[in-house]
Amino acid sequence: MAANNRRMSGKKGAQVGSGGQRRRGLEGKGPTPPAEMRKGHVKQRVANAKARRTQGRTQARRGGRSASEMVVGRNPVVEALRGGVPASTLYVQQFIDSDERVREALQLAADRGGINLMEAPRPELDRMTNGLNHQGLVLQVPPYEYAHPEDLLADAAEAGEDALIVALDGVTDPRNLGAVVRSVSAFGGHGVVVPERRAAGMTAGAWKTSAGTAARTPVARATNLTRALEQYKKAGVTVVGLAADGETEVGELAALGGPVVIVVGSEGKGLSRLVGETCDHRVRIPMPGGAESLNAGVAAGVVLYEAARKRA
Repeated sequence: MAANNRRMSGKKGAQVGSGGQRRRGLEGKGPTPPAEMRKGHVKQRVANAKARRTQGRTQARRGGRSASEMVVGRNPVVEALRGGVPASTLYVQQFIDSDERVREALQLAADRGGINLMEAPRPELDRMTNGLNHQGLVLQVPPYEYAHPEDLLADAAEAGEDALIVALDGVTDPRNLGAVVRSVSAFGGHGVVVPERRAAGMTAGAWKTSAGTAARTPVARATNLTRALEQYKKAGVTVVGLAADGETEVGELAALGGPVVIVVGSEGKGLSRLVGETCDHRVRIPMPGGAESLNAGVAAGVVLYEAARKRA
């Protein structure tokens, strides 16, 4: 009886059909995503760079922070405060013999705002400075947060400009780095790239030499400078190296009018071999006066001026 009921139930067997594929095939794929969401689009790179900055990307990527630094001594502290060097705390020795420099340091710190004033006994200052002659004044400079080399391209794209970047190869004097930062800012550049190792960093000396321009001109740190330059080349940026025996005079290179990275080597050794081989062009600065070389800050300024003139 049960078998008979099954035969009379009226249920149909499996039917041949499209399985809904025909209906889905007629459906649209939705609106075109905005440029910020399209992989590889320049606006997506800009948006990603902004997001990294918002999320503190410099702390997480490739050791993006330098170590904190102490400026020690009355004259150095006053000069750092005058020069706009970032500072978090000014330590003053208890029962210090106050003079004009001490009073000026306290006044500058108070006028700027945001700098903690801490009184400490001499033994504590001795410990903090490893026994240096601090003269009762110690200024703590917070860690510098480096940009990523890709961020400099994103900043240029966001501004609608051809990238103008300076990379330093083997430059170890922080004052030269500060001078380069100042020149990049003066001629409308988008930043400076330095290697992570065996190179000058953004110390208090570099800040002071930059005359405050380091606050608005980013410095990026690359784990491998050669690899960073190769990535710039893949992005369509011309890499120009400065060399005393360069094939072209700086004024004759038309490429300076477009997106460019200017690579400056050390005053003594010049460009390293791998970096020199990575450059698309090697240019020289004519010096009728007979000088053998220019320091990094002056050399960068000359080429940046030429690049700015060609872009005008």
